[in-house]
Amino acid sequence: MTGLFAGTFARGGAAAAVSDNAWIRALLQVEAALARAAASVGLVPATAADAVAAVCADPSRLDLAGVAARAADAGNPVPPLVRALQDAVGERDAVAVHVGATSQDVVDTALVLLARAAAAALDGDLAAAADRCAALAREHRDDAVVGRTLMQQALPTTFGLKAAGWLAGLDGARLRLAEVVATLPVQYGGAVGTLAASSGAGVAVRTALAGELGLVAPAVPWSTVRLPVADLAGALGATAGVVATVAVDVVLLAQSEVAEVAEAGEGRGGSSAMPHKRNPVAAISARACARRAPGLVATLLGAMEQEHERAAGAWHAEWPTLTDLLVAVGSAASWLAESLRGLRPDVARMAATVAAAGEGSLAGALAEALAPSLGRGAAHDAAAAATREARERGRPLAELVAARDDVDAAAVLAAAAPDVGEAGAQVDAALAEHERLVEGAP
Repeated sequence: MTGLFAGTFARGGAAAAVSDNAWIRALLQVEAALARAAASVGLVPATAADAVAAVCADPSRLDLAGVAARAADAGNPVPPLVRALQDAVGERDAVAVHVGATSQDVVDTALVLLARAAAAALDGDLAAAADRCAALAREHRDDAVVGRTLMQQALPTTFGLKAAGWLAGLDGARLRLAEVVATLPVQYGGAVGTLAASSGAGVAVRTALAGELGLVAPAVPWSTVRLPVADLAGALGATAGVVATVAVDVVLLAQSEVAEVAEAGEGRGGSSAMPHKRNPVAAISARACARRAPGLVATLLGAMEQEHERAAGAWHAEWPTLTDLLVAVGSAASWLAESLRGLRPDVARMAATVAAAGEGSLAGALAEALAPSLGRGAAHDAAAAATREARERGRPLAELVAARDDVDAAAVLAAAAPDVGEAGAQVDAALAEHERLVEGAP
């Protein structure tokens, strides 16, 4: 994406990894690797393969503007690119251009290479976000915060456990995406998948090509069985969902009336109409980018139904869609990493909200403590009076209870203390899993 909205929706390394220039480089990388693979099994002279590789390494020797102009007429950019390569290397060495291949072999393999590069950039941002979540979980392991279910206050939890949940989601998304990327296959089958134009060495060329590019060599072409693309779509869509979940938590916690977190960042987050506002722009932008993912995933899954040996239209729809999906999810992850990097939790505000939400429990504990001496009815009235006094004086009820000498104040306060269960132990477990992932990270 270029232009006015690129700063928001084409952010981070993933966008650069799938640019138009990156597409051209990937197509040329495949053609160069194919020439070398064909030479390695004796199909073409090594000198011819070297000539092809040399031109592919120097795109300035090619009429790329002409390739782009003729791509639509050919239905894809490979036919004009092949002609440009043949012209550039000359008739003698043209024998090593596009050996035994069809356009889909080159486009699919280039798409896989782009996805791998973009996924690496995306993983860097996810790792940065996860590391920040780990730091937040560690630092705020035992800091109480109100838990909220169905958008309403529920029971106390800890900010450490909330951050640990974010961490587990991001780590899980990274692992799933890495598993998919590790199994991405090369495409090489020729016109209809029979390898008929490879002079009996097609399987060997496919294996050599996969080795050249660091991809998996499948047993058969996947020309219309699009599981590799679907697997990428699923992993990227799930990643977008995790990123969006963290981002929306930040947006909600940063609301003025909640104010339990804030994003850092001078000169960002202002309003054109309200000078006092400071919007959590990074989290908002992460959410916006992630919101684009489900529709793109649906398009890719909808394109899986492909006819015979090459689809008419469904295959073509994948190229810009997967490109856009990688950009959208990569941008979302980049924004989230920035949001979390400058996130400032307000522990005092969290504690005050927990205390306010817990005053009912404290009043009940006070009534229970007074009941043996006053009787239940009078104890209830005394606790209600203490609650009114705290409200009228603008003081925490806990402060008034602590000053009383007619009850064991420490015991009353302890009885009403927030119960966060095994939150701390779960934080420790999530941090330990994260450390294992970091130590064994690819």
